[in-house]
Amino acid sequence: MDAERISIAKTCLDAAHDGSLGFPEIVGRLINAGFEGYSVDYRRNGQVYYLPDGDSVTLDMKASDAPVAAAFDPIAVARLVRWAQANPPDYSYGAFCEQVKAAGCAGYMVSFSGRRVLYFGRTAETHVEHFPN
Repeated sequence: MDAERISIAKTCLDAAHDGSLGFPEIVGRLINAGFEGYSVDYRRNGQVYYLPDGDSVTLDMKASDAPVAAAFDPIAVARLVRWAQANPPDYSYGAFCEQVKAAGCAGYMVSFSGRRVLYFGRTAETHVEHFPN
């Protein structure tokens, strides 16, 4: 993967954590750079950004001491997604990550062409969220 795309992915990851860009802006930048999606792995603390040709780059996320709960709670995950979408003053991506892990979310996959995010638990339970219009 070329250095410019890696830099864009890293900028988007950092912006999610520092709050300088919201999800819609991050998605727009990644799409404009040619990415087709990305995945988040909370157990490994990493994100993988994918290009349509099969190329990818893996970036480390900020370390977190919070474990992924054993039981997956799709209702709590959906509630946390609504919280993130509303972007109230108390929202941060770091807080979202901690709370969604407590709800048993081991990670999620974002598909730009599918306009959805698939959240999954440790035993492969899932919850799908479609991008808002």
